Amino acid sequence: MQLFSKHQIALAAISFLGAATTVVAPTVANAAKVPGQYVAGDFHNHTTCSDGSISMQKLIKKSTEKTQGNWGLDWFVQAGHGGSGNRNCTLIEDASLATPAYPVVTDAATGAVKGPTTTWANSGVAVKGNATTNMWRWQSIKEVQYPVTEYLTALKGVPVFMGLESVVAGHEHTSLSVITGQLPTELDTAALPTTAGYAPVGNATALAQWSYCFDRGDTDTSRGAENQWSCEVTGSDYSDTTKYNWNATGMKLIPTGSGVGSGVGTKGHLKTLEALKWMKEKHATGSYYIPAHLERAGPFNPDGNNGFNVEHLRNFNNVAPDIAFGFETQPGHGASAERGEYRQLRNSFVGSATNVDSVGGSTYGGTGVYGAQVGGVWDALLGEGRNWWFFASSDWHNRGMFGPDDRRSTQDFYPGEYQRNYTMVRNGSDKLRPQTIVDGLRTGNNWASSGQIIDRLAFVACSSYAGITARSNASVEALALKAATNNTDIDATGCVTMGQKLVVRPGADIVVSIVVRDPEGANNSPYTFPNPSLQQIGVTQPLNQPVLDHVDVIRGLVTGFRQPGAADYSGEWPRNNNWLKSDGSTADLSVVPAGAKNTSAALLKTFSASSSTPWTSATSSVDGTKFLKMTFRIPAVQASQYVRLRGTNLPAAVPFETDANGNPLADFFTNATNTANLRIPCTTRTAAADALTTGATVTGLVDGCPAHLAAAPANLLNADGSVRVAAGTKMVSYDVAAWSDLWFYSNPIYVEVAGSSLVAGVK
Repeated sequence: MQLFSKHQIALAAISFLGAATTVVAPTVANAAKVPGQYVAGDFHNHTTCSDGSISMQKLIKKSTEKTQGNWGLDWFVQAGHGGSGNRNCTLIEDASLATPAYPVVTDAATGAVKGPTTTWANSGVAVKGNATTNMWRWQSIKEVQYPVTEYLTALKGVPVFMGLESVVAGHEHTSLSVITGQLPTELDTAALPTTAGYAPVGNATALAQWSYCFDRGDTDTSRGAENQWSCEVTGSDYSDTTKYNWNATGMKLIPTGSGVGSGVGTKGHLKTLEALKWMKEKHATGSYYIPAHLERAGPFNPDGNNGFNVEHLRNFNNVAPDIAFGFETQPGHGASAERGEYRQLRNSFVGSATNVDSVGGSTYGGTGVYGAQVGGVWDALLGEGRNWWFFASSDWHNRGMFGPDDRRSTQDFYPGEYQRNYTMVRNGSDKLRPQTIVDGLRTGNNWASSGQIIDRLAFVACSSYAGITARSNASVEALALKAATNNTDIDATGCVTMGQKLVVRPGADIVVSIVVRDPEGANNSPYTFPNPSLQQIGVTQPLNQPVLDHVDVIRGLVTGFRQPGAADYSGEWPRNNNWLKSDGSTADLSVVPAGAKNTSAALLKTFSASSSTPWTSATSSVDGTKFLKMTFRIPAVQASQYVRLRGTNLPAAVPFETDANGNPLADFFTNATNTANLRIPCTTRTAAADALTTGATVTGLVDGCPAHLAAAPANLLNADGSVRVAAGTKMVSYDVAAWSDLWFYSNPIYVEVAGSSLVAGVK
């Protein structure tokens, strides 16, 4: 590969950006090639310190321990809503969770266990600031919750640190953290207590201060009591009251709240940009900011606190590209009555007489429309050459109608149980630490998978020049196979992987190789009966033993950063029936504004076992497991572009699940909020499954359609008037809908062609 000098690159940048350019595209450096592996984690989940149902200790145990009944994540960020809460999530449910530092606490008078729903007042913890009974999350994070995560990290050997699901000024929610001070290296040799109580070695003061300063739910003006924090950002002038509401007592921009009118949302967005500036100024390498389930609350409301449009994502990335580098567009709540809690007419804008849909109206195979729609918002951002990455989360709160130890769910899955982020963390011979984990997230060398449809992925692109540095398909495939086998990535000149760019001369061939492992045997689903969605097309496959059906390669062109104020910078996704129709069909990209789409994005290749581009299999020399290999060439490239991957257990044209091209359909047909829309019957009936009730806790396997599934309210008819599904039949919904419909998504590989558009957001 020919390398370009810094001088040549600078000249190309000047030529590309032009004299009239008003925004300098950010550049993000990938981590050095220190050895690392892909490790699984979750950064969005809840305990009783916000609106969850269980203690920190129980959630961390269920999420990270690798024993039966737990989900074995490699790293874990304990988040929870900003604002305040009234319950003490550090108290434990029972003796099975007891540790020397955090034993069971009982009421002195009654002997009853004081569990994690005990109020702060009844657990003897005084609240600070201008609170009365609830505790501000800044205090909870700093003084109560962080010590638990640090202690359990030292005790269990799994990195557990504090994050936050911020209630965002001007918008809805964002997953974030400021890791400065958390889990310092001195913890490695710290002596752990043998009696109750723990004094942490590190601290989460920086994260606590962010929560005080910038979370919309925090109305405290005490400056964090004895902390006496100031929230000023160097260089910012808050004197313009048409834009900012500066509170001199609290030394912060006061929350815009949920009031109506007066540009509440617009002012809130400006406050959120200040939050990013603060993170960049004070914790540039120790922060991340990832909007959560960002389609859920509908489009942005300039007079309320709802949603994110594409222009807000661009603004975030422009202000702090090393911090705001992606979105959580594969949301949690995957087992709820409406997957992801996305629905038509879900919520009202403040001050509006009408409800609005979640953007897109529902999820699509469990992913929001911003990430799931080929050519939509994600492709629009990638088409600029931005470092904007795809992430997933659990958003764990509870099991719905079931208890936390039941394997059934009508609401959430535990972190690691269903969705996982697999992040390349380059820690060398060191242990996993918050900094290397956040560095890994920042690079975009990350892929997300639901339902364990795959658990290994190598995605590699290499340049090939005829007669100079020609590469064969086989040589690149060998690199990818070795990487997948060792659960790592490649380190070869002229080759890149997810989150990186390959710089080439015009006319180069790009050799792309993909190697995945579809793990054999059972996944985490408790259901052993055949997948009802696949039964529609005559395929019998146990729900807990999914098989990868195909892998799609999606390609789009890169045309450069769009400028604020330009016609193609902003754009609201079509709301309500302008996108998802009342019959479950959708519109197409012709109704999407230019700012929110990239019409060059399209399916480039589809690989499967029996397609015209079949994959081949290989057996691991390390552990004997089977890998699937697929390799192709993009010949003689002339334009800058990117390629990304998705895959699923469902073939194309599965009724009510996928279209003829294999794209996910709206989850409209499996969401139980309106049972009249349900279309896929669940017909496997067994005496054992029929006998299950919501009162019994199921910890093992279930061999038939569970009783909690929604039922068809009326006969469903065929075109000739005959009955296809009888009224009262159990229908695919809740957790069965999620386990039936599995997807993985990779982040992109960029190719920058000299003389074409710069991929300016990625080094």
